[in-house]
Amino acid sequence: MKFVDFENQVCLVTGAGSPTGIGFNTAKILGGLGGKIAIVATTDRIYERAEELKTEGIDAKGYIADLMDREQVKKLVAAVTEEFGQIDVLVNNAGMVQVGVEEDFSGFLDMTYESWDDAIDRNLNITFNVTKEVMPFMVDAGYGRIVNVSSVTGPVVSNPGEASYSAAKSGVVGLSRALAIEFGANGITVNCVLPGWIGTASQTEAEAAGGLNTPLRRSADAREVANAIVFLASEEASYITGESLVVDGGNTIQEYKGPAELYY
Repeated sequence: MKFVDFENQVCLVTGAGSPTGIGFNTAKILGGLGGKIAIVATTDRIYERAEELKTEGIDAKGYIADLMDREQVKKLVAAVTEEFGQIDVLVNNAGMVQVGVEEDFSGFLDMTYESWDDAIDRNLNITFNVTKEVMPFMVDAGYGRIVNVSSVTGPVVSNPGEASYSAAKSGVVGLSRALAIEFGANGITVNCVLPGWIGTASQTEAEAAGGLNTPLRRSADAREVANAIVFLASEEASYITGESLVVDGGNTIQEYKGPAELYY
């Protein structure tokens, strides 16, 4: 007997184009547990991910959409509900980086207004846009699980050159808490997962070094973050809402940040 299963549940996962990313790994686990999977990305590589899921016997379909464009979001949700009839689980994973788009790490004084607006659009407004369109279906059904992928960067810690990203990811946590309160009586839970250093294909050398300095002495595999998302998306997580689950190998609990040879 499975501890959690998603039989007869439709799961929409955004930002699932990368084969090594959190989104695709989440979709794969949800599908393996019986869920019907709708996955979204900005390029046609999402069709390759959908085919991978299908080869594992998962009912899956890929969709291309720029989730910063609200008209495209409306068409996406309409297409998913027409295909599958409902949306029971929403995983808002899209954000941070997009294929072909360079991330801006300019300091605050050098940051352009356009860069700020883009970071807020990409890392906060996408979550709002998709949730806004999906929520009415969950309200009508009297059931829903929403898991928003935020970050430790912003809600817990930050870095130079990441003012906009930090503000956006903190905003995701605030949005999630507000929605958890507003829609709890409708049988809908809203939670966040806050990843730390994750060993995906896009991880930089500096990020990999950061992972080696966590208490677990490594970065996470994307599947380890996906496992946390899947639990919060399950029926078994029925009394958890408005919470932020940190998945960072204990990195943010460390007080000492100096050389290991001087302490630990």
